[in-house]
Amino acid sequence: MFLIIGALVVLGVIWLLLKRHESRMVLIAAGILMCVIAGKPMASLDAFAKSMTNAGLITSVCSCMGFAWCMKYTGCDKHLVIAIGKVLKKLGFLLIPGATLATFVVNIAIPSAAGCSAAVGVIFIPIMMAAGIHPAMAAAAVKSGTYGSMLNPGLVHNGVIAKLAGVQITEVIGNHMMATVVGVIIAAAVLTVIAVVLKENKGYVPAEGSVIDDDGFAINPLYALMPLVPVIILLLGSTNTVPVLKMGVPHAMVIGAILSLAVTRKNPVELTKNFFNGMGDAYANIIGIIISVGVFVAGLNALGLIKALIAWMLNSTGIVKLAATFGPFLLALISGSGDAATVAFNEAVTPHAVEFGISTMNMGSIAALGGTLGRTISPIAGATIICAGIAGVDPMEVCKRNALGIVGALVAGMVLLLF
Repeated sequence: MFLIIGALVVLGVIWLLLKRHESRMVLIAAGILMCVIAGKPMASLDAFAKSMTNAGLITSVCSCMGFAWCMKYTGCDKHLVIAIGKVLKKLGFLLIPGATLATFVVNIAIPSAAGCSAAVGVIFIPIMMAAGIHPAMAAAAVKSGTYGSMLNPGLVHNGVIAKLAGVQITEVIGNHMMATVVGVIIAAAVLTVIAVVLKENKGYVPAEGSVIDDDGFAINPLYALMPLVPVIILLLGSTNTVPVLKMGVPHAMVIGAILSLAVTRKNPVELTKNFFNGMGDAYANIIGIIISVGVFVAGLNALGLIKALIAWMLNSTGIVKLAATFGPFLLALISGSGDAATVAFNEAVTPHAVEFGISTMNMGSIAALGGTLGRTISPIAGATIICAGIAGVDPMEVCKRNALGIVGALVAGMVLLLF
């Protein structure tokens, strides 16, 4: 009876999330409800309290978002985007894949898909349209690159996987880096072929005044470098290329913020405020999901649903790899956000990965990649709507063009991580 009730609650949660109700409210309410039904009401509150003090995740995610807010305050993110945009203008027939790969790189430094789309879209999309590329194709080129955040140490999924596997976040990133990079190359290449086949790579004439002129903007190379400083520090340190730079994520973010202050000479008071405001925003909107998922998983455990699911998967090992890959992908595609689905899967199933003959890092990574890619081709994702709005097209037109490449990227990731 408990299993039936649990299944109905899960279906209700999925339905509410698809209706775009507040995910934290839905998950917490469902978790408490299931614990009460199971006669263990305090289990949900215990999970809430435990998730609030997840030190590894809080330090990484909050410091990363604090740094991102500093980049926005100092304007360094704008210098980076416009600098890359000027390079894109010179790429000619490589403009479409170049825009995708450039967006991917920027998204590493600006991990929010919506924020990255807004920052690069206003520059990259008009540049492509001015070069004769169809508006929907230009928007798709930018949108296809909005999962570079997979390589950002502040991405919540990297922190969750690191905690489950008992390793450093940089090890998690190194583990799935090949799959992530190969994926974006496939996405960019497929999109370019589609553009040529549809004859959308040239010939479009933009309306007068629709192209943004950034030639008058004076790029400061040091400003443009600042958003990449923490990533560079962490890469050089974690690979022992420069041993003295081996440090934690918060350390690198604070150093990056201090260097940006020294370079831009902005108001230190305002920069400090922005850093901590960014940290607070991260706790509310990112760590908040982790806390909510913890309560939800506690409810699933209380009803015995997790135990039953694992037993079923152990008897159907052939479906585990597909479930880990396409489960988060499909829900993210439909709902526009892969965070809740991916974190829930990783919290509930990934701890048992070794029982299925899969490493914890690999299962967690493919679930994270699946959720991120599903959001990348969702017509109701914020980043999709932003790109479509800048290009002046319907969001569905954007998704139709980048869908094949993104699915190809997902399949490649599954092969590299699970086979």
